Amino acid sequence: MSETEFKPFVPAETGLKEFTLRAVLLGILMAIVLGAANAYLGMKAGMTVSATFPAAVVAMAILRVFRGSILEENITRTTASVGEALVAGAIFTLPAFVISGVWDDLNYWDCTLIMLVGGVLGVLFVILLRRPLVEEAGLPFPESRACAEVVKAGQHGQTGAKYVFGAMGLAALFEFFKNANGIRLIREYVTAYFPFKTSNIDLFPGQDASHAGAYGGGMLVQSPGASPALIGVGYIIGLKLSSWVFAGGVLGWLVFIPVAIFYNGGLESYHTAGVDWPDIASSVWRSQVRPFAVGSMLVASIYTLFKMRKPLADGIGKAFSDFRLSQKGEFTPSRLERDLNFKWVIGLVIALIIPISILYWYFSGSLVSAIVAAVVMTVAGFLFCAVAGYLVGLIGGSNNPISGLTLSTLIVAAVLMVWLGTTGTKGIAAVLAVAGVVCCATGVAGDMLQDLKVGHILGGTPRHMEITEMLGVVGASLVLTFPLMLLHNSTPGGIGGAELPAPQAGLMALMAKGIVGGDMAWPLVIMGGFFALGLILLGGGSPMLVAVGMYLPFNTTFAIFTGGVIKAFLEFRLRKKSERSRQAADNNGLLLASGFVAGESLTAVLLALFYFFNIGFTTDPFYSGTLEVGKRQAAAWYQAFLDSSGPLMPWFALVIFATLIWVLIAVPSAKAREAGRE
Repeated sequence: MSETEFKPFVPAETGLKEFTLRAVLLGILMAIVLGAANAYLGMKAGMTVSATFPAAVVAMAILRVFRGSILEENITRTTASVGEALVAGAIFTLPAFVISGVWDDLNYWDCTLIMLVGGVLGVLFVILLRRPLVEEAGLPFPESRACAEVVKAGQHGQTGAKYVFGAMGLAALFEFFKNANGIRLIREYVTAYFPFKTSNIDLFPGQDASHAGAYGGGMLVQSPGASPALIGVGYIIGLKLSSWVFAGGVLGWLVFIPVAIFYNGGLESYHTAGVDWPDIASSVWRSQVRPFAVGSMLVASIYTLFKMRKPLADGIGKAFSDFRLSQKGEFTPSRLERDLNFKWVIGLVIALIIPISILYWYFSGSLVSAIVAAVVMTVAGFLFCAVAGYLVGLIGGSNNPISGLTLSTLIVAAVLMVWLGTTGTKGIAAVLAVAGVVCCATGVAGDMLQDLKVGHILGGTPRHMEITEMLGVVGASLVLTFPLMLLHNSTPGGIGGAELPAPQAGLMALMAKGIVGGDMAWPLVIMGGFFALGLILLGGGSPMLVAVGMYLPFNTTFAIFTGGVIKAFLEFRLRKKSERSRQAADNNGLLLASGFVAGESLTAVLLALFYFFNIGFTTDPFYSGTLEVGKRQAAAWYQAFLDSSGPLMPWFALVIFATLIWVLIAVPSAKAREAGRE
């Protein structure tokens, strides 16, 4: 269905309440809570959980008590989810100041200003990008569609609610028993390392035989993650897009890592010293394959923007044209087409260059470097926000590699600082500050475009959603530094230690120090760029998705691909059914997949929140102290179970796979048969 034929859930002419004080205040409060929970999750696991789904569910639950409308729920969800997006940008960059040694501790005002400036900039950019990406690009927006289905199913009188909430409950149950903050009885994926037989290769036959070398190594293989959310995302986006993501995972983990280990005989010394081969392979991925993937992302980003040039230009041009006509009284946009005043938006973007320059001057100590960096990175920030929004439209917000886009930004910023002569500690600080602003901007941009698409489907007013996103950014920025400081100072080893490794921030710190200090592995970045160029010349696919696949863990891309395969199998099974039957099955499958994504996301956030407030299910604070002996005994039994049945835990994941496959095939198939009899 084209956008001209599109009919939102709530029509333009409606008397429903929307932009209310209670909806905005509840959204800001939820933004802070969900952001704090995801701060821990991101630094612990290296990834955050999209807050769009939990925000939607909580908004429905609370506002239903006050007889709130679906449009009020949309405003609350929009405001609430920005906290997770903002904190994602923060935790991928701000801890790098501590890890790199630039700061001894997290500084409140420095962190707050970086989040505030970056978040506001991201909102302003998205206002300009809304029309071309949300309305006219034809992107699938898998998580936006899923969230909209959850919200619609939650309304009274809507059919399909039992499928959405049934799937949510099932995914929540699985997550509780596989999440480290729940009662972990299931290991989500398994890893195996297969060593190669040593090969003796003489590069110069006929010469001195002592020059011949022994080459070995091996291959690290992971199973797909038993994640209802990731499988649900793969099901929603389909086999084609999930295959491109998985292709990147195959290249990164099953080609580049084994090749790197095979050629690098020096890695044997680490193994001899006691380092396991799986750890060596993972280190090769972090230190060599990821920079390669970042180089691919840089070139793929440019190519993506080039492909988007016409819809971006046409969409922004049409928005300006409609604005000029409305100013003359020749065009009255409907409620569904009203954005904030574009003149004000562009004016604010230009005005923000001043505080951004002051912020960079504070970190770099060089006014010239600060001004140049502010101008260049404002332009680059807009481009990366467009790419982030495009990726969210393709694969969803949970899989949006904003840390990879930020690494691309960091490389550009670091080269710029070195070129301008800003080096040493101040150069590293300036590079990280630039990366922090852009990372917060891209995080907010991706989240906001996802929210705007949900609002577009439901019939929300863009102008109201844009205002609430701005309010959410301001409120969250003023508070979210505190949980970061709390986690750093209350966790053994602090940020960067064993408990909170903050892997993305560690990589940012490593690359910033490497580039500014002259130790950057530029060949990997350059080769990655040429690799993306080769993919572009081959044509027919998405180089950006391949680069994203190389950057993500293999179990993640494998799980997404599994969801795509399940969807393809269902389509093949129903290929001879009528159009009506196939449509009924597709709609039902979308509801189920939506529930899986929402259920796992919501449960992961809740469990992270419990951990943040020191509420555990099997941890010492819950089972010790003044609590009765029975609970302490339960904890002892649980630990004994883990010790004795650890090898069985991965096999339990097969129950998850079997259940998901059955639900996503059998239930839609039954729905197709039912539609065929009508």
